[in-house]
Amino acid sequence: MGLVSSPQQQTCRTNMSVANRSAGRNIHIYDAKDPDVVLGGLILTNGVTNANFYSMVEIFCIFDSSYFLRDEDGITIQRDDYPLHPGKYFILTNATAKNKYPGSITISNEPWLARTVSAASGTRAASFRDAVRQRDRRCVITGKEALRAEHGIWRGFEVAHIFPLAYEQHWTDSDYSRWITIPATRGGAINSVQNGMLLRDDIHTLFDGYDISVNPDDNYKVVCFGPDGEGIAGKHLDQRFLEDPCRPVDQLLRWHFRQAVFANMRGAGEPIFEYDFPPGSDVMGEITSGPKAAEWMEFELFSRLSAR
Repeated sequence: MGLVSSPQQQTCRTNMSVANRSAGRNIHIYDAKDPDVVLGGLILTNGVTNANFYSMVEIFCIFDSSYFLRDEDGITIQRDDYPLHPGKYFILTNATAKNKYPGSITISNEPWLARTVSAASGTRAASFRDAVRQRDRRCVITGKEALRAEHGIWRGFEVAHIFPLAYEQHWTDSDYSRWITIPATRGGAINSVQNGMLLRDDIHTLFDGYDISVNPDDNYKVVCFGPDGEGIAGKHLDQRFLEDPCRPVDQLLRWHFRQAVFANMRGAGEPIFEYDFPPGSDVMGEITSGPKAAEWMEFELFSRLSAR
């Protein structure tokens, strides 16, 4: 059975020890005109509706005509709020306005930015960290309170950049600063409180790895792209957070959600990077022998330089 890979994936499948995002998928997506090739898939978790599924497909598939989805029993799936069920789904395109033949499906080549855990340090990051801590005082995804925050103890909690600091040049080139209305105390717009969230440390790891995201276009629903051991999939960010005028802007949450869909649903999925290097490990060797070595090295390098 064939499997479509994004252009970024086609040269990074040599390290057999690399974790595979597509492992465990129970949703598989096909072009009805070529049902032997898998276009992508999903590990289904709580809260994903039929309408959500349509919107995710539209992130990594480009259509030149209208389309609809059918399951393996031939039943057309409606864009509704009924829960999505595991199984095979086939995309059928309607005839285009120019001719009577079905339209085409193209897999998006929108870039996916490789990312590992971002634990930035330095004066720019410290200012950003303090602003986010004082605003949130809890993990905004799980709701767990930082009970010792008033004593300056934040153990178990970390501040996450929604858009990673390591890609500041990409941020600048794309003019993402236009979304920021609250300037940062230090370090430019990318370090605005509107680009950060306080998360439990384990949730931060999953967020940076695109295993968890928030969909601002579905009432800020938490979406898990892997098994949900915390019971948070399908929940929504609470109103205290959403009513705060300093909360993250929707455009950045939407950017992260799109990246999570690309990472987990497009083709075979993007590689998962190792980040746990015990003392004595050959870090450089592990990176250079792993997937997307150049991108991984670039991220690690700029994560350290950009924090100064």
